Amino acid sequence: MSVDMRLEGLDVGSLSEVDEREFSELAEPHRPELHVHCYRMLGSFEDAEDAVQETLLRAWRRRETFEGRSTFRAWLYRIATNACLDLLAKRRPEPATGGEVLWLQPYPDRLLDELPADDTDEPEALAVARETIELAYVIAVQHLAPRPRAALILRDVLGWPAKDVADLLGDSVNSVNSALQRARAGMREHLPSERQDWTGGEEDTETRELVRRYTDASVATDVGALATMLRDDVRFSMPPTPGLWVGRDVVVNDWIQHGFESMTGLRGVLTTVNRQPAVAFYLWREQEGAYLPFGVDVLRIANGAITEIVTFHDYPYAHLGLPERLSAEDAS
Repeated sequence: MSVDMRLEGLDVGSLSEVDEREFSELAEPHRPELHVHCYRMLGSFEDAEDAVQETLLRAWRRRETFEGRSTFRAWLYRIATNACLDLLAKRRPEPATGGEVLWLQPYPDRLLDELPADDTDEPEALAVARETIELAYVIAVQHLAPRPRAALILRDVLGWPAKDVADLLGDSVNSVNSALQRARAGMREHLPSERQDWTGGEEDTETRELVRRYTDASVATDVGALATMLRDDVRFSMPPTPGLWVGRDVVVNDWIQHGFESMTGLRGVLTTVNRQPAVAFYLWREQEGAYLPFGVDVLRIANGAITEIVTFHDYPYAHLGLPERLSAEDAS
């Protein structure tokens, strides 16, 4: 049987006869979407990378178990989901009492843009894909127990039938439906109450202008100007640092107490992560003679105001497609 035939459908039997190169040709095109799936499950870009590597390794070692009863893609998703559940079983405690997710990392839009297009995608499916990668959704998912989390993502994001989810989890359909109800209730507890408050939709001119003003005020360390852009109930966190600050006065006072107003040498580069506007800041380091990564601010914007800021320090700028240093000339 030719490799081409196997690449066309994989409904012809087992994979046991393929070699490692052939198997890689089959599996690698699915890596980007598997990475996004694992990211939703785990909330961490780097943990998702580990889970995908484990997925492909398990798939290669267990290739003889694929018998064509499902698509090759669905088979990989089953393995990926189980790899994530195994990781969650031994990984970390529940989120801190303040509600923050300390292991959270952003997901670069440039990688989301590289996902293979699906000609069958309807506007509703595209909206679901966008909404379920936003930080508010990913954070809410992390508060769910692992198995209800898997049920939610498989059913509501991937659209799997309840029977297929039950087969994967080794449960009955009734158990899966019950877990799904609990998961949806948990999501309602942790998502912002109003739909427009946890998605900005397509960026409009007003949003882009607000992000520009936020960047300029941050570079100028103008706390007063920044305060005018924040909604009264704005939320601020800095994973993996514990703490969740809620309310404009609380957030602004924290910035002042930590000496933000006295900082000099910031530069900001606009980017996007999790389908949200973000600013990657660089700070001048005299010893290095360059601007080095300082932190990425991811913004949630609703009705012309900033409703949430999540700041990520020590995040590899290479994931964002940005340089790890800027010269004085680059930043001018």
